[in-house]
Amino acid sequence: MKEINKIRYVPLCLVLGCVAMMSCQRDPMLYLHEEGKDLTIEIPIVNFDLPVIWDYQLEYGVEYDWKAEWKYQWDATDEMLFGKLGYTEPSVFNIRRYFTGDTPKGPHGSPYKHTISERYLSASYEYGYWDILAWTDIHTSDGIQSVTIDESSNDEVTAYTNETMVSAPHYSTRFTRAFYQPEEFFAGYERAININKNLDGFVFDADRNCWVRNLTMSLQPMTYIYLMQVILHHNNRNGRIITAIDGNANLSGMARSVVLNTGVTGSDAITVNFDMRLKKDQAMQDGTKCDIVGGKVVTFGIPKINPSSLSTRSYAESLKAVGKADLNNRHYFDVTMQFNNGKDSTFVFDVTDKVRKLYRGGVITIELDMDTIPVPNRNGGSGFDAVVKDFEEKQWEFDM
Repeated sequence: MKEINKIRYVPLCLVLGCVAMMSCQRDPMLYLHEEGKDLTIEIPIVNFDLPVIWDYQLEYGVEYDWKAEWKYQWDATDEMLFGKLGYTEPSVFNIRRYFTGDTPKGPHGSPYKHTISERYLSASYEYGYWDILAWTDIHTSDGIQSVTIDESSNDEVTAYTNETMVSAPHYSTRFTRAFYQPEEFFAGYERAININKNLDGFVFDADRNCWVRNLTMSLQPMTYIYLMQVILHHNNRNGRIITAIDGNANLSGMARSVVLNTGVTGSDAITVNFDMRLKKDQAMQDGTKCDIVGGKVVTFGIPKINPSSLSTRSYAESLKAVGKADLNNRHYFDVTMQFNNGKDSTFVFDVTDKVRKLYRGGVITIELDMDTIPVPNRNGGSGFDAVVKDFEEKQWEFDM
C-alpha cells in the first residue's frame, strides 16, 4: 500500500510588521495602523497524518488500527480514478477579518476579504477587537467544485453541496436525488483578538525584526473521509459468483452542510454518491484470497455535530453525544453488483452503528460469505436488496 498523504493542521499567528529597529527593546509609541506598520498573518504548516484524525481509543488500551482493517489497499489505478487516499496539504487560504470595535465577540459588519498563498497576509488593523475566519481554498483538476460557500450572512459562513442526477434510494432521506461529495477543505475561527497600542500579547521576533502574536486558532477538517469495502468470501470457489459492479455507490444519512465558524454540521441528512471498484483475488492475512469492492467517500460528517470537537480519548462520552445528535437518523450504504448469470442486484447495508462509532471517518467493512447469498433470477437493482445488520458480530440478516 502506498504511504498515505500527510495532512496538516494549520495554526495561525499574527505578525506585527514594523520599521527597522536596532534592538529588541519595546517601543510603546508604536502605532499599528500608521506609517505602514501593518499586521501580518502567518500560517506555519505543522505536519500530521490521517491517524491524527482517526486516533480513536475504542476502549481502554485499544487503539483504532485502520491500516490493519483496510484490505482493499489503494493502488495507482485507484488514485487515478478516485484521487489520493488521504487529505492534501493546503496551500491557498481564504481569510475574512471582522472588526467589532470595542465589543469583544460583537456582531459582524462586512468583512475584509483576502485570498493568500505562501501563508502571509499584510493588512492594516484599527485598535479594538477582531474576529478572523480562515478556510483553505478548494482546488480541483478540472476547475469545477461541488462545494458552494455561502457568505450571505456576515456572522457565519456556510459550505454545502448540491444534488446530482442520480436517484437517491427510497430508504435514505427526504431528497429524491443523491448529492455530490464535498471536496476536502479545512477551516478555523478565532474571536475577540484584542489589538491595542500597548502591544499586549505580542513578542518581538528578532529574525523578522517585528512584533509577533500567536493565535490559538487551528484549522480543522470540514470534511471527513470514509473508506468503504465489501469483502466477498468464497466468491470464486467454483466459478466467480459476483463478476462485476456498476461502479456506483451511496452512503446515506450524512450532513449536507457545515458552518465554517463552528465546524457544526447542518441538520439536513442527504445521500452522498461516490464510486467503487472491484478487485479480484486479493491476498488476506490468513493466506486466502478474496474479491473486494472498495472506494472512498468524502462527507461533511454526521448531522448536527462538530466531529473534530469530540474527544477520541473520552470515546464513550463522545459516542453519547453522537447518538443524541444522530437520533432517528439512519446510515445506509448501497452498491449494485452483477452476478454470473448476468442479473444485477443492489446490496443495501445498514451501517448506522459503524458510522456513528467512526464519527471522524474511518474504514467501514462489510464481509459477505458468498456461499450464503442467493443468486437473483431477474434483472434490476430492486431484484434483491440485502439489508445487512449486526455486521460487527458477523451475523447476517437478509431482507428479500
